[in-house]
Amino acid sequence: MEEIKLGRYRHFKGNEYEVLYLATHSETREPMVVYRALYGEFGVWVRPASMWNETVERDGKTYRRFTYIGKDSGGEENR
Repeated sequence: MEEIKLGRYRHFKGNEYEVLYLATHSETREPMVVYRALYGEFGVWVRPASMWNETVERDGKTYRRFTYIGKDSGGEENR
């Protein structure tokens, strides 16, 4: 699996997110990504690490689900 770095990512649909932590599921031991939206209510989410670097198809095109764009949230205040 490709390394997942802490920092900022752009989702293939256009919104930006910040990876806060890499974690382990307490029951399955599956690697997980803890991340927050950098828009709206700045919600915090968890996704299996195996899905993070997947490619997805939409409208006949293939995209990386998340693309790394930088180290941090660019000075956004912590929420």
